[in-house]
Amino acid sequence: MDTAKLVTMANQIAGFFAAQRGGAAAEAADHILKNWDGRMRAGLAAHLAAGGAGLSDVARAAAEILGPAPAEH
Repeated sequence: MDTAKLVTMANQIAGFFAAQRGGAAAEAADHILKNWDGRMRAGLAAHLAAGGAGLSDVARAAAEILGPAPAEH
């Protein structure tokens, strides 16, 4: 998936949870973990590792919570 689309989606998810209540980054990370496939999460992790340009503060924190992509077997 296109990195720009992943950033947009992560920012939208983060924005939704930021408007709800505290713990937005953890809630966004949980949503991404449960709803994005491994390739999407790996793309977000790679983008974060490359600097994370365009990620909101909450989306960046969520990506950091998720951590690096799991190693391929």
